[in-house]
Amino acid sequence: MAGRVLSLPVETAEIASETSSTLKAFGVLEVLVRAGRAVTLSELMQATELPKPTLHRTLALFEEAGFLAREPGGRAYIIGERLSRFALDVLRSDGAAAERRTILRRVVSEISETCNLAVLKKGALIYLDRIEAPWPLRLHVPEGGGGLPPHSCASGKLLLAHLAAPERARLLGLMPLERFTERTITDRAVLESELDRIVSVGYAVDNEEYVLGVACVAVPVRNRHGDVIAAIAVQGATARLPLMRAIEFIPRLQAAASEIGATFG
Repeated sequence: MAGRVLSLPVETAEIASETSSTLKAFGVLEVLVRAGRAVTLSELMQATELPKPTLHRTLALFEEAGFLAREPGGRAYIIGERLSRFALDVLRSDGAAAERRTILRRVVSEISETCNLAVLKKGALIYLDRIEAPWPLRLHVPEGGGGLPPHSCASGKLLLAHLAAPERARLLGLMPLERFTERTITDRAVLESELDRIVSVGYAVDNEEYVLGVACVAVPVRNRHGDVIAAIAVQGATARLPLMRAIEFIPRLQAAASEIGATFG
């Protein structure tokens, strides 16, 4: 038996090869997700160590499927709409999502105001979860889909504020800063100053900036590494919840943010 070379059956070897290729292909998506920015072809080649022809085929396949997209000019790749939706569906359906919803429900039962959990995706504020308080008048906001303009809401401003400086500058340069009420911040310099203030004080407010008569306060949710990954906010009609009253809930929101943060990796 000495010197005998052990070989896999042809069918087994083919399956192993296909599995390896599939995992390498998903490695391309991992690089894009972790980068948090547009990634060039040369950067992808270096990070994945895939041959150029193989990488080209993989990128073309994922682009056609909507998992990634090219930036204008076609020289760099970004996360596609389908991959963004997939990521949000995972966050909403995993076991930890039920735990986060339980935490939100507990906060709402204690303060009797609506609370939500939101993230920033592709320049828009997306709600992962939202628990309504039992009041007759409610504000309708989209969950998933196109999301909300972050410059006009507390959670959006908070998440913008905690972005790395280059990414924050890039997003602010792309945002139209649409006016929704007379209090919406539409001046970029003023918004930059507001974002710096948010980082300093540790919370953000929406003083009727998206909808007249509605106030909101948001605090950051951090993962185990201390990175800001989401925002938890309280929201209500100013006739019942003036902004200064909403600010009083910050300690309770921060406690909930700590609990929710522990559910993320």
